[in-house]
Amino acid sequence: MAKRILDCNASDFEKMGKDDLLFSIGAGEGRALACETIGCFTPLLNDVTNAELVSALGADILLLNIFDVNNPQIQGLPPVAPEDVVREVKRLTGRPVGINLEPVEQSFADQVDTMWSMTPGRLATLENGKKAADMGVDFILLTGNPGTGVTNKAIVETLELYHKHLGDRIVLAAGKMHNSGVLGEGGEKILTKQEVKAFADAGADVILLPAPGTVPGITVKYASKLVAYAHSLKKLTMTSIGTSQEGADVETIRRIALMSKMTGTDIHHIGDSGFTGIAAPENITAYSVVIKGVRHTYRRMAMSIKR
Repeated sequence: MAKRILDCNASDFEKMGKDDLLFSIGAGEGRALACETIGCFTPLLNDVTNAELVSALGADILLLNIFDVNNPQIQGLPPVAPEDVVREVKRLTGRPVGINLEPVEQSFADQVDTMWSMTPGRLATLENGKKAADMGVDFILLTGNPGTGVTNKAIVETLELYHKHLGDRIVLAAGKMHNSGVLGEGGEKILTKQEVKAFADAGADVILLPAPGTVPGITVKYASKLVAYAHSLKKLTMTSIGTSQEGADVETIRRIALMSKMTGTDIHHIGDSGFTGIAAPENITAYSVVIKGVRHTYRRMAMSIKR
């Protein structure tokens, strides 16, 4: 039987399949920290990847955003073949790694040319999902960046497809951190009990929702009801900071962390837009200390990836 995620080292993660990883996260009782980074931008430490940096700061799980499976880039990574980029991140960090793919409903997409502008390799197509699995990702998160036009309907349709073809290989997570450019899916409408049920029925293993205090209308009470409902459906949950508050002051991060802990969530997510491509480093460690204390935080920070 797998260990709880608090006790896992790199060799444990390396041997885990999908079911083992899900068990390990659940056994951690709300003490798993997932950190999102962007690899196609210059990393904060220039020649050290943001993925390595957040690992050193206490992250248990890594999530790569704006990751194009047709042109995989992680700046700061030693030279490797494109198909080995994810495996190299895992080798250097000793962490489970996931990527975001985006189920875009074109009629809602914002066509303004921004850093979030969509490329074909980021779309949540079956071909891209299979490429990601072949690259060695441990999980795929179906979600949306700002203005991309990801709808809950498109997430459900993609989940059904991925569950059928990839469900035995990788963890499937789904949800939204903000409205992703879909104005009719803002506030509490970002995620309702109906969406939780639809995502679960479509094959999601993990339901993502905004952390309390990050989106207007998402309170501890509201989020707690969604988490409890997801758990009743035998699904894990992930509360997320995807509103650039990952760059807020440390005290705000501590409050969000504690409120998220109160919801009963299994995974705590902190986003990539504190600076460009990474949360404010001090906020990552502060969040970790709130949800798991200094002992487990320092243990994660200090543990050699050769163990």
